[in-house]
Amino acid sequence: MIVDVLSATLTDAGRVPGATPGSALTSELVLYEDGRTETGIWQVTPGGFDAFHGAYVEFMHFVAGEATITTADGQVHEVRPGIALTVPSGWRARWEVRQTVRKTYVIVRDPR
Repeated sequence: MIVDVLSATLTDAGRVPGATPGSALTSELVLYEDGRTETGIWQVTPGGFDAFHGAYVEFMHFVAGEATITTADGQVHEVRPGIALTVPSGWRARWEVRQTVRKTYVIVRDPR
């Protein structure tokens, strides 16, 4: 499947839990899913929110927007187009999105 990541139409996925009302609205397009692996496109509007990943590893490639991601251990990642980030199972971070962020992602779930 070939998809233009920047112009693909995404489906409303609601507000990120815990974000200020009216901010951090998400949309997505799942491109592939087989129960263990998922790929897709995800977008979030400006706002701040905490993120927690369960039992999965995620690779993210950012194609639009600007944000700062600060991990639970204090690492700071500046997000902009072209940045790639891989995060482990159990990852926790605070997102501060300044301009709507769009990313592609690959999630691999822990089979245990």
